[in-house]
Amino acid sequence: MTNGRMARVWDMLRTQLWPLPAAAVVVAVILGGALPALDAAVDDQLPEGVAVLLFAGGPEAARAVLQTIAGSLITVTSLTFSLTVVTLQLASGQFSPRLLRTFTSDGFVHATLALFLATFAFALAVLRSVRTESSQGPSFVPELSVTVAYALAIASIMSLVLFLAHLTREIRVETMMRRVTGETRDSMDRVFPAGRPAPPPEPTAESGGVRILCSHSGFLTAANKKALLQAAVEADAVIRVDREPGSSLIEGTPFATAWPLAPKPALPPEVSDQLREKINAAIETNSERTNVQDVGYGFRQLADVAARALSPGINDPTTAMHVLGHLSGLLCRLADRNPGPDLLADDDGTVRVILAQPGFGDLLELAVGQVRLYGIRDPAVVGRLLFLLQEVSWCDKNGLYRHQIREQLERLRGAIDASTYLPAERSRLKDLADAVENSPNL
Repeated sequence: MTNGRMARVWDMLRTQLWPLPAAAVVVAVILGGALPALDAAVDDQLPEGVAVLLFAGGPEAARAVLQTIAGSLITVTSLTFSLTVVTLQLASGQFSPRLLRTFTSDGFVHATLALFLATFAFALAVLRSVRTESSQGPSFVPELSVTVAYALAIASIMSLVLFLAHLTREIRVETMMRRVTGETRDSMDRVFPAGRPAPPPEPTAESGGVRILCSHSGFLTAANKKALLQAAVEADAVIRVDREPGSSLIEGTPFATAWPLAPKPALPPEVSDQLREKINAAIETNSERTNVQDVGYGFRQLADVAARALSPGINDPTTAMHVLGHLSGLLCRLADRNPGPDLLADDDGTVRVILAQPGFGDLLELAVGQVRLYGIRDPAVVGRLLFLLQEVSWCDKNGLYRHQIREQLERLRGAIDASTYLPAERSRLKDLADAVENSPNL
């Protein structure tokens, strides 16, 4: 399995609530069957110092303890699930529906649910092994197993307290923004690693190229680079995927182009058909975006939070300004990484595959476009937008993105001129815009 495939599988598992709890239940059931057998084998061989720490009650007491643990833990688990669902509803309604993946990937929630369900399953499994004295045999109390169940119950109580504290911290917008920013940084490191060289000139499409139609609808979440490169080499062709990760693909519409490497009239029909199948097989789509290869997804999430905060129903410009701070940090991190198309070459150094990726200007527009539109009435938000452009220009030490930053500055100037501000506010914003324009790298 390739690293890219492993990353996608891991992302799928970590954003689901069920894998870790399900695995914990399986392990607990196995231990609940195996540990009583160990109890029976070592019951008379335990040192006195260890035996005194174990459960010392009879069969009826053991049953009562295990039944109490199982009954209380299933109630606590139901409460935990309810609180988690309420948190997801709050995140969707207050912040953005696209933040649900961020909350469902919370490892602490996974671990807490796993502990609760494992304790419940373990107590039930051990309960089966408790026997009272009868004609079929002597009584048996798995002292070690009951003690372990008791310890798991105590750990579950502590976890419930920690879970409540964790939940109150996680629903804060600042925590959410920090997590989204961290995930976007990780995605950026995968797609645009530090020291990424400027891509060479893209080969231009020759005559005889074919349009590749999408075989299934959904968001483009990932491309198998190795498979695309192999398909291009085998067909002696160049493949260009025209849609960026995160784009919506529609079945039957073109999303890629392939043309012969050497000047030829056209790709043979059988080669074209094989390329269509291989390219579609190398492209993964999903019903929702992920940040495995989609750098723009994190920008979209943060911009959504800012746009929602600026809506009349919420009216929270402070949150929007905090979001702009996180977006500014991401853009500054991106400034020296040469974002843009990903070019894959064969062993001879010939470019064979061109994968569309967002450029710096695209991500800058994604970061400030909607905030400018919805926040133009608030001078504080506009001032923070201007400062963001200044921060980004400072980080663009080589002036590679001077044109894109100036373009955003001019759009913001136009929005300021078209808005109704008090004279003092308008003068202050114009002074800020002049300061941005006079920045060293602009």
